[in-house]
Amino acid sequence: MNSKLRITALASAALLSMSALAACGSDASDKGGDDDKSVTIGMAAGWDEDIAVSHLWKHVLEDKGYKVELKELDVAPVFIGVAKGDLDLFFDTWLPVTHEDYWKQYKDKVVDLGSWYDEATLNIAVPEYMDIETIGDLKGMEKELDSTITGIDPGAGLTRITKDEAIPAYGLKNFDLKTSSTPAMLAGLKKSIDEKKPIVVTLWHPHWAYSAFPIKDLKDPKGAMGKAEELHSIASEDFAKNNSAVTEAVKAFKMDDETLADLERVVLQDHKDDLDAGVDAWAKDNQDFVDSMMK
Repeated sequence: MNSKLRITALASAALLSMSALAACGSDASDKGGDDDKSVTIGMAAGWDEDIAVSHLWKHVLEDKGYKVELKELDVAPVFIGVAKGDLDLFFDTWLPVTHEDYWKQYKDKVVDLGSWYDEATLNIAVPEYMDIETIGDLKGMEKELDSTITGIDPGAGLTRITKDEAIPAYGLKNFDLKTSSTPAMLAGLKKSIDEKKPIVVTLWHPHWAYSAFPIKDLKDPKGAMGKAEELHSIASEDFAKNNSAVTEAVKAFKMDDETLADLERVVLQDHKDDLDAGVDAWAKDNQDFVDSMMK
């Protein structure tokens, strides 16, 4: 996602429910059995890993003769849509923390198809050429780094955790967490790496930056940035009941950090103006992986 741990209030979810159903526009009663070859995938706007993986599944399913529609919505309407059967699948449920509130509300109305990625973490990262290994090593480097940690959106959970947990835990009170946006952070990271200058940024896994730049996460021995989360796929109850071929394939789906970062880079950066073309290009170079997704 482009700002991790953004948990929209449940009150907002309620306000969005009517517009979500209108946006989804499909009728769950129209869904057929295993012979129905149509699939509607809910996609969380701005969450890069979800956009990349949803397009990858679209590619795989279309190759198997399915008609696939992607619906890009905010997170709350996606959960509502799957729970009501207006959306069939969603690949980006972060558990146990980020989407905890949504999960408590909708877990009994959707089918959990399991985790496909278990390395979702919040991090403080630096270029590989910097001779430091832990977050604590930043202490005393104020002059080199202009007393600045380059962050993302002010309202992001990653920003909150860095400010309220990591900075106090490691005695970095002399550092200023400079917030702006994810694109601005990435631009600053690229510029510093191009000039081989020191920089420290807030980042997360999964993210294409790990594939695009020579960067490393600083170790967090105090656990200030929190534990790793899992990304789960969910399905509507009707879809899971009537489309076993797809749901069993999704249950078996796994992707590691390196593969996902590469997928995101190719789709969202190298082909940002045509995501389907990006998936086609990535699939061509990773045909064995793609073939294994659905036999």
